[in-house]
Amino acid sequence: MSRAPDAVVELHAVHKTYHLGAHVVRALQGVDLRVQRGELLALTGPSGSGKSTLLNLCGLIDTPDSGDIVLGGQPVKGLNEVQRTLLRRDALGFVFQSFNLVPVMTVAENVDYPLFIAGVPLAERRVRVAAQLQAVGLQDHAQHRPDALSGGQRQRVAIARALVKRPRLVIADEPTASLDSGTADQVLDLMRELGHAEGAAFVMATHDSRLTSRCDRVVALLDGRLQ
Repeated sequence: MSRAPDAVVELHAVHKTYHLGAHVVRALQGVDLRVQRGELLALTGPSGSGKSTLLNLCGLIDTPDSGDIVLGGQPVKGLNEVQRTLLRRDALGFVFQSFNLVPVMTVAENVDYPLFIAGVPLAERRVRVAAQLQAVGLQDHAQHRPDALSGGQRQRVAIARALVKRPRLVIADEPTASLDSGTADQVLDLMRELGHAEGAAFVMATHDSRLTSRCDRVVALLDGRLQ
């Protein structure tokens, strides 16, 4: 199987079907997709079109019924659950609409948490967390708790947390849905700047035209098929 050298994630003829009682949902039907290093890609489509399923497959949260997924040049098929968990931990970052920050942790502790889980030494963690907070403009908020921040600041913390472990791919589910227009623009600019600077690809499911107009590429899904 040929691979593009700068492809972060590739899907080849991917199918995914869910059985909900007697109801069969063909969530993805033969999807082929390649996302390049540093690319911001938006997934659009109505509810039920397959966006969340595609995110879950790219994020190694779910597995396809058939077809192949390649992450960073490594085929995912055949990996056991421990191997998938380690690959997800080391190669992927996640940004959610609801931020998913830990409320009892400070901003710095939230950003540090993925490095702590990965066993990165304390001295290196401190340097990387400080640099990432500087990159998102929140160095003066390091000791604040999430409930002391605005929505846009919380999303910037989430982006810092996703990028601090230097992932190949960031999965973002409606990352601007909770934000006003001005804040959404700032968050999008930040994702674009950091993605290009650090070589991380972003795959984002969205209904937000503010986001799609500023991505490198927009892919539409309908009934489980790319349009």
